[in-house]
Amino acid sequence: MLNVPFIKKYLSYRFFSKTKYDIHPPFLFDLITHVFEDKKQYPDYKKIETLRKELLKNKKKIAVKDYGAGSAVDKGEQRAISKITKYSSKPLKYGRLLYRLTNYFKPDTILELGTSLGLSSAYMALGNPESGIITMEGCPNISGIAEDNFKNLNLKNIKLITGNFDDNLQDVLNSVLQLDFVFIDGNHRKDPTIRYFELCLTKAVNNSVLIFDDIHWSKGMEAAWKYIKNHSSVTLTIDAFFLGFVFLNKDLSKQDFILKF
Repeated sequence: MLNVPFIKKYLSYRFFSKTKYDIHPPFLFDLITHVFEDKKQYPDYKKIETLRKELLKNKKKIAVKDYGAGSAVDKGEQRAISKITKYSSKPLKYGRLLYRLTNYFKPDTILELGTSLGLSSAYMALGNPESGIITMEGCPNISGIAEDNFKNLNLKNIKLITGNFDDNLQDVLNSVLQLDFVFIDGNHRKDPTIRYFELCLTKAVNNSVLIFDDIHWSKGMEAAWKYIKNHSSVTLTIDAFFLGFVFLNKDLSKQDFILKF
């Protein structure tokens, strides 16, 4: 069934979104030119996308426990790995973008909330192999498959933590000096999203980049995105509809952009 309100939101986004030629800050113009518009076919893409194809063929069912809003499409307690790959893993377009972002910013410490099967983690890990990545997944059965995927890709710079974010996030933050790059792709509800954002701010620095998934997924997520945009620590934001990008750099002026991507 078509989600008519969501389609209307997307059409509105397309109408109001801008290109780099409508944008003035050099920082953002360069970011769009060298990252968002980069069409190069990096060899690392093929490694992950070959694995994705294998997962899409895997009909084995596993028990899934959701701590947050869960999947909008497949809410069964038993789900096929193929369905999890299709509905819960980031599409190729956005996985590749995460690769290019970590390749561009070269963050030392990356935190991901919501590992799923580990494809997004893999894109970030290969984008900058020098990064140390901590990725967190609530469901033990899903994290077990992600761990196998990391081994298959020979990724050595990822630490996977399994369990409820609310129980483990503070301990993770206590274990790092700072967060350079954060990807929040879990729970998908207003209050937890805001809470994770504020907790991550305690270890963020001037050049930190925070990315939020599904910012228009529900009214609650849109309210969370509005709160984040208006936060005093935030300077520049980019709304790419399915992803929201947050920059804290005090050298940038306070601006919010809707970017066509």
